[in-house]
Amino acid sequence: MTAARSDPVVRTPRGALRGRYERGVAVFRGIPYAAPPFGPRRFRPPVPAPPWDGARDAGAFGPTAPKPPYSDAFAPYLSDPEIPGDDCLNLNVWTPDPAPGARLPVLVWLHGGALTRGSSAVPVYDGHAFARDGVVIVSVNYRLGVEGYGLFPDAPPNPGLRDQIAALTWVHETIEAFGGDPGRITLCGQSAGAISVGALLAAPQTQGLVRRAILQSGPPEAADRAKVRRMVRRMANRLKVPATAEAFAAVDRDLLLRTQAEVGRLSSPVVGGPAFGLVVDGDVVPRDPLEALRDGAAPGVDLLAGWTRDEHRLWLVPGGLLERVDRLGAVALAGAMARCHCGSEVPRGYRALHPGAGAAETVGQLVTDHLLRIPLHRLADARTEASYVYEFAWPSSLPGLGACHALELGFVFDTGDVPESRKLAGEHAPQDLADAMHGAWVRFAAHGDPGWERWDAAHPVRVFGDRAPGADDPVAYTAYGPRDREIALWALDTRTAPGDPPAVPETTEVSPARRAELRSVIGRLRRTGALRRDG
Repeated sequence: MTAARSDPVVRTPRGALRGRYERGVAVFRGIPYAAPPFGPRRFRPPVPAPPWDGARDAGAFGPTAPKPPYSDAFAPYLSDPEIPGDDCLNLNVWTPDPAPGARLPVLVWLHGGALTRGSSAVPVYDGHAFARDGVVIVSVNYRLGVEGYGLFPDAPPNPGLRDQIAALTWVHETIEAFGGDPGRITLCGQSAGAISVGALLAAPQTQGLVRRAILQSGPPEAADRAKVRRMVRRMANRLKVPATAEAFAAVDRDLLLRTQAEVGRLSSPVVGGPAFGLVVDGDVVPRDPLEALRDGAAPGVDLLAGWTRDEHRLWLVPGGLLERVDRLGAVALAGAMARCHCGSEVPRGYRALHPGAGAAETVGQLVTDHLLRIPLHRLADARTEASYVYEFAWPSSLPGLGACHALELGFVFDTGDVPESRKLAGEHAPQDLADAMHGAWVRFAAHGDPGWERWDAAHPVRVFGDRAPGADDPVAYTAYGPRDREIALWALDTRTAPGDPPAVPETTEVSPARRAELRSVIGRLRRTGALRRDG
């Protein structure tokens, strides 16, 4: 009879941790990297977790940050476990070898959720497959919503981002005890998590802590301070309290969450509206992260970045908004022009390039290009370090979702077999696609090369989940400039809002052949009347 394997124990500067062996890898959950952010620490920067005696049990996920549940429209598609408790600044580690000398690559995961929802306990983010394949993975909880990103006159901005800095510092100082190499940390996030990754790369406090970074469906950006402040003021008006951290701290926590959800109910990346976001604060976000990274911040950090083909469908399909946008037609296109600060020439060009697309498809792709693809193009163009770009194109088997926002996560984590992945992907998600995507992320974390050409003037994009005509590979191929025609339209637009950088700067790196091709396309569109310079 074989003796049961004893639980793994790791010693950290704050105390010992007892984890579990699960399917051949060691797992440590609910590790505090900072003290509970409540009481006198509410709305304040994080402080180190107090030490403990003995071996602390790390077998279960720790408390999640306070957050409202998903609405009835989104709950069928997205899972978001709630674990009560104040000690929500915690993280989890999966490792194949919890020994100090292993020196394995490390991936630090920041979840998405619009900075208002999500947690490291979502089953789709289970780190077993990464550890199975030789990567130590760390998933992080951080403050959300008004607790993490409210803007107050009597509290420092961006406490949620400061939590992430504390977690990243903890990883750099502690991960060697779990078998990780602090010199090979890849910072990875999706959606709001990717936006956070961009800000962390540019933050002065994190320089030298990260070797590589992955941005999934989220660009480096800073939110308009007035927009975030407006969100706080609207909450204060409903609560009938001053818009200060002191007044909000005195409000019942559940009431605060309900009010936050009510005020943000109609906001989305497609239609806009009041929302929380990272703001320039002269400290952890000294300037716009995208511009900082384009100017050389985070030297030596290689990038992997990309998007899904139909990002917008996650926001438009639940609740029937896609059909309503289609019915609105020209009114919806006018709203998209206002959202993106562009003239009518841009949506007219999109419709000429995609004559079969309805209003919702045109609006969704236009807004996605403006908010996501163009910033990532600009970032990859400007970096001297290696950059790799991907597109996820496999359509969900659920009606209308297509290759929507967040659909790639079950493939990246190789967790397509969990029910929470099937809520978005449907049944029978292809395992060979998961093998391809997950394998690329592992290779990038381990060696800095996901397995395709680095970004250059030809704009190579690895397309996952689609098959090129005549290609042997059924799950991936490399396309060259797949969104260049659409992005070129923005270079023609002269109606950018005051102070906004041009969508495609004159310095954007495009090969002469590609530039000539784009000029030819635009010329044909103009000759057919699809584009007019007068808008």
